[in-house]
Amino acid sequence: MLLAVDVGNTQTHVGLFRGQDLLEHWRFHTARSATADELALVLGALLGLRDLRLRDVEATIVSCVVPALAQEYDQVHQRYLEGRGALVGPAMRTGMAIRIDDPRELGADRLVNAIAAYERVGGPCIAVDFGTAINYDVVSGEGEYLGGVISPGIEISLEALSQRAAALPKIDLGRPRALVGKTTIDAIRSGVVYGYAAMVDGMIGRLRDEMGEATEVIATGGLAASIVPYCEMIDDVDDLLTLTGLRLIWERNVNPG
Repeated sequence: MLLAVDVGNTQTHVGLFRGQDLLEHWRFHTARSATADELALVLGALLGLRDLRLRDVEATIVSCVVPALAQEYDQVHQRYLEGRGALVGPAMRTGMAIRIDDPRELGADRLVNAIAAYERVGGPCIAVDFGTAINYDVVSGEGEYLGGVISPGIEISLEALSQRAAALPKIDLGRPRALVGKTTIDAIRSGVVYGYAAMVDGMIGRLRDEMGEATEVIATGGLAASIVPYCEMIDDVDDLLTLTGLRLIWERNVNPG
């Protein structure tokens, strides 16, 4: 079995694979100060829900955008899995050429999403990840990573709004009751949900102008469900896109073709 771990700035998404089959997946809050021992306890507790232990896992593959935690996950591999694990990085085979100025700048999660999206589509595509930031990662019809767009995420905007405007409350995301809000909370919720949906549609429209109308768009990420229903330019949603990309990278390194 393979344990795939996507460590984001806000959430960590973990998936347990047997071959190509995803047996289970979980999300938990990313604790940036967690130690290797604490991470091993969390992973062990999740596996315990399936009557498994860490030693039952053949290997792990980790995508991590938090440098301090990358070191801790490497320690998890060494101390608890006899070195049977890997962090997504420049030395790994990905099967995707990276056509940006400095490939070292590319976040592991963005590359993983691009690989999974292209594997699924088989042609020009855009992976849109709704997380701490909203990432648009663009892949050519030949399977090359061309670059992307990054904009502030939804929760960042909500926090900034409540912190900088003393009279405005912090709200939870939810379905707007109407476009024109009759209360302050309704007005904020409408502005965030419809505003972000319009921004995403507008960005995808511009990217399709460059890439071609046949470019498919796949959304993923913990906050996709809050915005995608109000978008018109997204073709599909795949909550498991990043985990699938991690599995693909692991397979390409274990069984290189």
